Amino acid sequence: MFLITLKDREESVYTVMNDIGEQVLYMFENEDDAIRFAMMLEDERNYPPMSVIEVDDDIILGACSQHEYEYLIFN
Repeated sequence: MFLITLKDREESVYTVMNDIGEQVLYMFENEDDAIRFAMMLEDERNYPPMSVIEVDDDIILGACSQHEYEYLIFN
């Protein structure tokens, strides 16, 4: 699984707010999709430089479940 973070700040993972005010973590199965999305954020939304990191599927899904985080997987 791939996540988008601020460059050189892996603890700053990209999330969006849903309609009821909860943060939703975006996860990508394909690295190229994550890279393209990060580039779009930088270009179209003037975000700071972004990075893409790979995380173990079981670990990130387990952490989301344990902490009751919402997430969306792009495949």
